[in-house]
Amino acid sequence: MAVNFYPPCPEPELTFGLPGHTDPNALTILLQDLAVAGLQVLKAGKWVAVNPHPDAFVINIGDQLQALSNGRYKSVWHRAITNTDRARMSVASFLCPHDNALITSPEALTGDGTGAIYRDYTYAEYYKKFWSRDLDEEHCLELFKNK
Repeated sequence: MAVNFYPPCPEPELTFGLPGHTDPNALTILLQDLAVAGLQVLKAGKWVAVNPHPDAFVINIGDQLQALSNGRYKSVWHRAITNTDRARMSVASFLCPHDNALITSPEALTGDGTGAIYRDYTYAEYYKKFWSRDLDEEHCLELFKNK
């Protein structure tokens, strides 16, 4: 779980609370600050605000679900921006595989002749690679694609 605090910033265009990225885990459950928006998702090449709603969570698909589904589900590129005069908080809870879990697409999703998009790996291997690079670089899953 992560509790994020984004202080106000008089020039929000000069900084991000978090740069654009996907999450390395399977799912992220996010509780947004109802008073201040700040979450954006990348849709059709443009950043779009995800406005908070009372009594609702935002559920982001992470990289592991994309790999396990053999690309049928896509992890969500998102970022957090700051506000000029109001602080914002969010609470994120992460559903992660065990470090030793082998991430591999099931035969039912690869046996149709298309094969597995991603090579087999452990979650620990992926997590280490994910954090060894800048968040806003290319999608980390690209490094795990079958050649």
